[in-house]
Amino acid sequence: MTPPAKLVKQMLQDEIDGLTRSERQLASILLQDYPIAGLQSITKLAAAARVSTPTVIRMARKLGFDGFPDLQQALRDEVAAQIKKPISKRDAWVVDDAAEHALTRFAQAVWTNMRHTLERIDTAMFDTVARLLADTSRHLYVVGGRITRSNADYLFNHMQIIRPGVTMLGNSANVWPQYLLDMDRAAVLVIFDIRRYEAHLEKLAQIASDRGATVILFTDQWGSPIGRSADFTFHGLVEAPSSWDSTIALQLISEALIAHVQEARWEESKERIEELESMFSSTRLFRGQG
Repeated sequence: MTPPAKLVKQMLQDEIDGLTRSERQLASILLQDYPIAGLQSITKLAAAARVSTPTVIRMARKLGFDGFPDLQQALRDEVAAQIKKPISKRDAWVVDDAAEHALTRFAQAVWTNMRHTLERIDTAMFDTVARLLADTSRHLYVVGGRITRSNADYLFNHMQIIRPGVTMLGNSANVWPQYLLDMDRAAVLVIFDIRRYEAHLEKLAQIASDRGATVILFTDQWGSPIGRSADFTFHGLVEAPSSWDSTIALQLISEALIAHVQEARWEESKERIEELESMFSSTRLFRGQG
């Protein structure tokens, strides 16, 4: 299976500097309510952006499409990909070539995901997020969804060793308001959310953002609706020859951030790690009883 092409919104972001003023106005409307804005008629889209229909056609061609219908079809394909059920995702990867081992096929897909994710990542944003995660004047909260809970756990476990003031939100969304009470402009909330996006996570992000917290989102190539509330968003490609999406590309970003934050806070982190190891050594309470 060939790797997925760029999303329309990524094309818009890549070409933004080369767009005219009216085309940028149109791009802004498309991105504000993505992808729904682009699925309406060309006349309604032009009216919403206060541009002419030829402007819509011209921008579609600048993005590499033959015209607006082709751009719309690309958006429809993105929506269809987002709502795939696990069984249909698995069927899309079934191949007749039994000569290629399943491990090799999966590894190649994951490597492609990581390569394309790294090609698209904003390194300046990465550095900014790393500084936020290293800033102990900001309390750090971490949460994941049904599939991405393990990614959130991993980030939490390491950040808790590197720095103080880190909280993993409980499994039950019913208790999240208790965490939100303490979220303000000094708080940072990291959320992991991939397709078949979770509405309760979106609500959490909205409330946290309204209270002034900085929201950092880890999501897939299509983008969780949480992106509307997020201050920073990392997109990782997730499709793999499986009924389930692969979060390895997102984990790569997460682990790179952990390493960067630890390096930035090495003297303080070293003391915490040494103190932790001393606790492990001084009591059998935290060790396996062999």
